[in-house]
Amino acid sequence: MTASEVIEEIERLPSKEKTEVLTALLRSRTTKRQLSPDELVALADQMVATKDPEEADRLEKEILAGFYGR
Repeated sequence: MTASEVIEEIERLPSKEKTEVLTALLRSRTTKRQLSPDELVALADQMVATKDPEEADRLEKEILAGFYGR
């Protein structure tokens, strides 16, 4: 499977599953960098959708770190 095919498959996923994929990819990165607007929106969508306050807090920290590139 090529990278383009993987991307096409990800784009076909429902929003929640797409967010999970992006989150897993973000966690796998070892370098600290600013996140793209799409990555930040995906995390924000996941934060809004969660009913777990601890998960919401974790995602908020991840968004802030990604915004500032920490």
